[in-house]
Amino acid sequence: MPYDLGATARLTAGCRDPGGILTTAGTAAVTVTLPDGTLAAPAATETATVGQYQADYVTTVPGRHTVRWVWADPDHAYTDSFDVREDAPPTVLSLQDAKNLLRKENAADDALVRFWLEGTTAAVEYFVGPVVVRTVSEDHQVGLVRSLALRRTPALSLTSVTALRTGAAGYDLSGLHLDPVTGAVTRLDGGRLLGPLQVVYRAGRPVVRANILAASQLILQHLWRTVSGPGRPQRGVDDYDVTEPIPGLGYAIPNRAVQLMNPDDQGPGLA
Repeated sequence: MPYDLGATARLTAGCRDPGGILTTAGTAAVTVTLPDGTLAAPAATETATVGQYQADYVTTVPGRHTVRWVWADPDHAYTDSFDVREDAPPTVLSLQDAKNLLRKENAADDALVRFWLEGTTAAVEYFVGPVVVRTVSEDHQVGLVRSLALRRTPALSLTSVTALRTGAAGYDLSGLHLDPVTGAVTRLDGGRLLGPLQVVYRAGRPVVRANILAASQLILQHLWRTVSGPGRPQRGVDDYDVTEPIPGLGYAIPNRAVQLMNPDDQGPGLA
């Protein structure tokens, strides 16, 4: 499961001799390659189990990290990876609400519940656009246009509109109008916008409608059952058997959840 940004990732691996037996090495080194390509080298120590090594690394940036273990005497190597969440990953339901829904009281289940909750959020936003309010930054490679269409709606407010070309001027927000539904940005004086431009804005829903919350619950329950249930139901049972796969999502989303999102549906992939 992904680590939270700033959490300590405990890295473990075993040194094995050519016969595959765990053994103490003469030297052990571990290198962590961060998403930006920089390297970190936390100290590697042998645990109480012969040949089993560990290293603690405090995460500093979100994204995929690669871990490379190298031992000498005997010579052995091992490569692994782990993920780090962004500092505020969006979730359409709180962890406690998700646990209550899934009837999971044990904290040991939290990591798996959070994982599928984040997946559920991405699926919901695939249909209805941003639900969790967040800051979005977009580059728009446009020329001279009457309006500029933001890619994520509902769009709540503009933060900045700056020029991407050296020497070009950006725009004072007081002279711009934002349509929150369509995401269209226009000049109040009727003039044209000259790009390319970088637009930073806030998008999402300060109040989440009940139909979106209900759809989120159905999707989370459905996905949880596929990985944690006693077994995959036979065809013809419940939502595992859908007559029409949903474009881009196949059988991951129950039809009743899609129908609940219909009033807010922006078309797949617009989130």
